[in-house]
Amino acid sequence: MVGSVSRGAGEVLRPAQLVPGLLALSRRVPSIVKAMRGILGFRDDSPLSMGTVLERNAEKYAGKTALLYEDIRITHAEFNTRINQYAHFLASRRVNKGDIALVLVDNRPELLMVIAALAKLGAVASLINPNQRGKVLLHSIHLTRGRHFIVGEELFEAFEEIRSQLELTGDDRLYYQPESGRRAVPKGYENLEEAVRDQPTSNPPATREVKLGDPFAYVFTSGTTGLPKASIQTHRRWFSAMYWFGKIVMNFKPTDVHYCPLPFCHTNGLSVAWSSAAGCGTALAMRRRFSASQFWADTRKFKANSFIYVGEVCRYLMNQPPRPDDRDNPIEAMVGNGLRPDIWRAFKKRFGISKIYELYGAAEAPLIFSNIFNVDCTVGTCLTPFAIVEYDVDADEPVRGADGFMKKVSPGGTGLLLAQISERMPFAGYTEKEETEKKIFRDVFEKGDAWFNSGDLVFNQGYRHIQFVDRLGDTFRWKGENVSTSEVEKIVNTLPDVAQSTAYGVRIPGTDGRAGMVAIIPATTVEAFDLESLADTLCKALPSYAVPKFVRFKDAFETTGTHKIKKKVLRDEGFDPGTLDDPLYVLLPEGSCAYQPLTKELYQEIVEGKHRF
Repeated sequence: MVGSVSRGAGEVLRPAQLVPGLLALSRRVPSIVKAMRGILGFRDDSPLSMGTVLERNAEKYAGKTALLYEDIRITHAEFNTRINQYAHFLASRRVNKGDIALVLVDNRPELLMVIAALAKLGAVASLINPNQRGKVLLHSIHLTRGRHFIVGEELFEAFEEIRSQLELTGDDRLYYQPESGRRAVPKGYENLEEAVRDQPTSNPPATREVKLGDPFAYVFTSGTTGLPKASIQTHRRWFSAMYWFGKIVMNFKPTDVHYCPLPFCHTNGLSVAWSSAAGCGTALAMRRRFSASQFWADTRKFKANSFIYVGEVCRYLMNQPPRPDDRDNPIEAMVGNGLRPDIWRAFKKRFGISKIYELYGAAEAPLIFSNIFNVDCTVGTCLTPFAIVEYDVDADEPVRGADGFMKKVSPGGTGLLLAQISERMPFAGYTEKEETEKKIFRDVFEKGDAWFNSGDLVFNQGYRHIQFVDRLGDTFRWKGENVSTSEVEKIVNTLPDVAQSTAYGVRIPGTDGRAGMVAIIPATTVEAFDLESLADTLCKALPSYAVPKFVRFKDAFETTGTHKIKKKVLRDEGFDPGTLDDPLYVLLPEGSCAYQPLTKELYQEIVEGKHRF
């Protein structure tokens, strides 16, 4: 079929590639069986939660390290005590089971303490991405609006920018979490640091009422269209990740240290790194912001023998100038997603890492792939039902046969990844029911069945293994974040100089994911177009990762029979001024937020990696 995806560029696995991993796992069968019972053996109404794990750790591993941050060391007993003080204070402010609290605090120990305190009360932490600003931030807050707002000193100004639009009432409560202490506690806020200081240190009784199936957090994702959506994170998801990644995949011990330079407002940090470390009494080392230049120094400082990554982290580390001590680090294993095959083996060799446990999943998806056999260049396998189906890129929909059902892709082919939705593998979805329904395909292989649409193309490697290929729809991934093209277009289209626009992602050599590009049909001449206003509007309205790096001016867009813009054509054409006659502009990573003409010479510099996007 024209436009369909049938073949991939990956490599079908051979049985011999799986044997070493199978043998290694076979030596741990008793512990794996015990861990699988932990995943499958509890009902949603079981009185288990994040809180019960942290309370157990406070007794079992009392004096051992729970958390490392900068020069701070916190033991399991101290961590639980501090969490309890937050919980008792919030309970005194009538935070009860099921209540929602906005948490706008950047990566630091207090963030985890607040999340855990709310979880102990059965409340839900709405984990707003600290990069969000303006309308996007306001939208996310309204999606999960509650009465309690916990704002960190470092994000106070971002919250204050939209505070007046929240129309707060006397029932709403504002809490201020200091950090540097350089700013006086603002009027109308309670100082959390002072408020929790004299609170009881005992475990709150409310934790016994929290069930495994209860939600504990909302994590925001762009999904496939529109503004961010709030995916529901339950204690069961946290528990499942704790057993699967901590006990089966990584096989953590209390003597290990796991390094997390990723944000805890996303599931990699929240539900993979934190849960797997906590479940095994392992120390978790966290960092405020990822730093390529300080990464290996951190691993040595914390004596971390594993870390969690996204593909961009690995790419940035590879882009650092080689050093004689690159292999002189304590890391033995890494877990994460997005490590591209083109640097996989080179990364292992340069930094002396023997185990890469790549994973694939989504904040809301009822499936998880992981490379439990430690095979190169694969996201691994999934123990729950999934399918890879033929997909027509031009029509932007799965291929259905004459019988009306979808068609599976054989090993060696590429298609759309689906996950079966069932009672055992439910789809918790989003806070908005209509958004949840958009992610479900029905009558896929038989009447009445339901499958989760991942929105991703994957390569079928055989033996239930896959390799990620690309993201479909109106979302692309950049800097470890999902970027909604419709939201970018909405901002661009507010400018009077714009008649029509379309946003999409393009690949830059030497980077992971896709950088933003916007094609514009101007309402004026290109020469008269106000590029300064475009840059200023985008940089103020969007998170930095969502601001388009390239601008292309066109006279018209090529469309389908149903008048949809053919974004695939634009994506494939990229930004090469040597092959495109349209005017092109670039926002370089160095300097101010300003677009400049993209010349052939500048394009060559970008291709050669002289500009670090």
